[in-house]
Amino acid sequence: MSMLSKIAAWGDRHHPALFDIFRVLLGLFLLLKGGEFLARQAYLEDAIAEMNVSWLSPPVIKVIMYYVIFVHMAGGLLIMIGIFTRICSLLQLPIILAAILFINIFTSPVNSDLWLSIFCLAFLLLFALIGSGPISLDNFLSKLNTD
Repeated sequence: MSMLSKIAAWGDRHHPALFDIFRVLLGLFLLLKGGEFLARQAYLEDAIAEMNVSWLSPPVIKVIMYYVIFVHMAGGLLIMIGIFTRICSLLQLPIILAAILFINIFTSPVNSDLWLSIFCLAFLLLFALIGSGPISLDNFLSKLNTD
């Protein structure tokens, strides 16, 4: 049994149903944040450009911008319904880490976005380890396959 299989099995056994509420809320938050970035693309582009990445060309910044939007929206939806939760959580981690380290940390110390990003990071790490839980599409489909 590989290490990833052991972690997945441990997460499946140690997942209270209460965490599913947090998973759904996290997925909804990421989906809405992706929608906000889609509606305000100029804001996201400026935020990426202000990260002192002058060595990046404008087309690369556009690719990063669309990656952030797509991963937030698609990943948020998949996390919310509880399928591919571990993979989607891992894909979100670089975005949230960059938001914490390069964007939110340089704003005012009582900035609510920094704390929101830290909580989001903590929940993403949690769900990357424990998976989607008992109230999820992944669990429902696995029960269908065993029947």
